[in-house]
Amino acid sequence: MSDIKFQDFHDYGNWINNEDNKTGSIEKIKVISPYFDKKIATIPDSDAEQLDIAVKSASKAFLTWSKTNIRDRAQIMSKFKANIENDIENLATIIALDNGKTIDDALGSIRRGVEVIDFSISMPNVLKGESSEVSPGINCVMTHEPIGVVAGITPFNFPVMVPLWMIPLAITAGNTFILKPSEQTPLAAIKLAEYLEKSGLPKGVFNVVHGSKNIVEAICDHSQIKAVAFVGSSKVAEIVYSRSTQKKKRAICLGGAKNHMIVVPDADVDSTAKGLLASSMGSAGQRCMAASVAVGVEDIDHIVNQLIIEANNFKLGKDMGTIISKSSLKRITNYINEAEKMGAKILLDGRNATIPSDYSSGYWIGPTILDHVDPNWACATEEIFGPVLSIIRVDTIEKAMDIENNSKYGNAAAVFTTSGKVAKIVSDNASSGMIGINIGVPVPRDPFSFGGWNESKYGHGDITGISGVNFWTNLKKTTSRWPESSQEWKKYF
Repeated sequence: MSDIKFQDFHDYGNWINNEDNKTGSIEKIKVISPYFDKKIATIPDSDAEQLDIAVKSASKAFLTWSKTNIRDRAQIMSKFKANIENDIENLATIIALDNGKTIDDALGSIRRGVEVIDFSISMPNVLKGESSEVSPGINCVMTHEPIGVVAGITPFNFPVMVPLWMIPLAITAGNTFILKPSEQTPLAAIKLAEYLEKSGLPKGVFNVVHGSKNIVEAICDHSQIKAVAFVGSSKVAEIVYSRSTQKKKRAICLGGAKNHMIVVPDADVDSTAKGLLASSMGSAGQRCMAASVAVGVEDIDHIVNQLIIEANNFKLGKDMGTIISKSSLKRITNYINEAEKMGAKILLDGRNATIPSDYSSGYWIGPTILDHVDPNWACATEEIFGPVLSIIRVDTIEKAMDIENNSKYGNAAAVFTTSGKVAKIVSDNASSGMIGINIGVPVPRDPFSFGGWNESKYGHGDITGISGVNFWTNLKKTTSRWPESSQEWKKYF
């Protein structure tokens, strides 16, 4: 914890043409550190006029960048990766100060994002094109072509990892990019811009435009932005998707989740308890892959008892960071209060957790475990986005699957068992895009893609891996036939 010191950063502008572009009299947004409840920076609350400046820069850069050899583009990504890794401790500290993560959590999220840069470096091989003689004397070639100016709108909870799901693939494919980071955690985006500039990325290829609702709407509406990727709540994901597609943009919008972990009595006690805890409490529960509902089939008391032992060893500030804001802390606490009134048994109460003395002004709540939860209660159906695990008890695997299937979300589901039959029932019947077998956070690794189902995603395809590459490119098919000619050859060029 001593690694996180209060810092007062300067007044930032938007990042355009590889430099901090001050925006004059535009209203400012205060960036508050959840560790200290103090302002650490200000950013502009940009509007459509500021966005248009970035779009013009990106449009100009696209003319050259899209024609740059893909191997040269990938080489810049290789330097980008090195610049991040060489400064990773500093970047993690900025994330922690800005977001409330622990240093270890921040480091892990950066490394996960860097994996996507690795994949982008291999794109000269991924996008080498396909060719086939489709008929005698007729050949067809298929290539991936960049779209143009594209944009990403990213959330507070992973201020480096989620942008890195988008930026390397989009840019290496030949697009120019505009990032709108969360106004709650913008500092890491500024560092990413600096790393890209240091890597030799030409002016205008990557831009950062700060702001809140107005700038999101402007991105959806701007006629020269050809594609939008979004990660955030399902409510906003649906709005961004609908507004963008009405403007004839390509859009992939990932929303919220209420992930379920099915637990059966034959599951390994130790690894299951650790898996339940890591999934529900990692990143203080502020992630779309948090499995916030455990559905116990028959008697799983021995596993729950071990879970409580593991959770009691969790220390705030060491194993888990803060909540992002005062309003989020209040919302999470209200869910716990309501569940208690409804009759939930509180096995572990994070409202009474010991707060780190050096960060007493921070937004803290500890791991909370609710038992004997009704499947219809708010804590079991709504995305709390905090370190709260609700345990539902059922007597058959079929009833467990009914609960999972009835969720309006469909991001991820997991099962903890030593039975191949049980694992197959869950993996075959879960209504989710990502399934874990004895893995509580089943995040695919590239080239496999990240994305859920149902109201956890709006749009087709996924956001990383091969599917992500397809999102950021257009397919061009060229069919050719060269008949023989009796005419004398002439030099035309």
